[in-house]
Amino acid sequence: MMRRIFLLGLCALTARAHDTWLQPAKFSVPVGATVLLEMTSADGFKGPETAIKPERIKFAGGRVAGEGVKLGAPVAGEKTMQLPVTLPNAGIAVIGVELKPRLLDLAADKIELYFTEIHAGAALRALWAAVPEPRKWRELYVKNTKTFVRVGEPAAHDRSWAEPLPQSLEIIPERDPTTLRVGDDLSVRVLLHGKPLAGFNVGYVSAGEKNEHVAVTDAQGRAHALLDATGAWLIHGTDLRRVVHPEREWESDFTTMVVEAK
Repeated sequence: MMRRIFLLGLCALTARAHDTWLQPAKFSVPVGATVLLEMTSADGFKGPETAIKPERIKFAGGRVAGEGVKLGAPVAGEKTMQLPVTLPNAGIAVIGVELKPRLLDLAADKIELYFTEIHAGAALRALWAAVPEPRKWRELYVKNTKTFVRVGEPAAHDRSWAEPLPQSLEIIPERDPTTLRVGDDLSVRVLLHGKPLAGFNVGYVSAGEKNEHVAVTDAQGRAHALLDATGAWLIHGTDLRRVVHPEREWESDFTTMVVEAK
């Protein structure tokens, strides 16, 4: 039996668990160009910190104009893992990565810091407090990330970029993510294993953390917020839940999406 805890009522996200994201060197390229994607983990959306190891990748791929694209061999650098991709057709390329599940074992004296980082609500804290001694925190987590690149002049009717990728938790934009400008209201859908996720906090944070907003998904898994700063934006969220399992007490799915507001 699984009990899901949603972290509700967040008013700020100035401290949080490390996010992992994928960002292209260029958000718009000509047909046939090879784009370098950089994947990193960091405490906040301020810049690269830690490179992801290639062996952690479970899925890496995407599509453009409805056709699949393959990513080149990943190369781990000091702060980012680099993934090249050649985009042969005009369209909106959607590219995503899902990492393999990983087990996190937290000591009791680290739990409060973790709660602070993910802005845990009262319900989650109460659930943890009610766990009888000796208490353990073993959490199996999965990280998902995606981004978009405009290739040439896309066909107006093509919306293949809005179709889900093979990811456990995914944020999907409800408008062309390569035409966003400052002042636009960006609506998204959140899917957990392909189904709309209601009551889920979606954070919108601009590069350098100049601006940030949090919206909660409705019954259809939709949320929206204003993009009120130029440059890259990280759209993100975490689903954390208590489980009954012999090898762990918690499971979580992280998701991020990077877009640009011109």
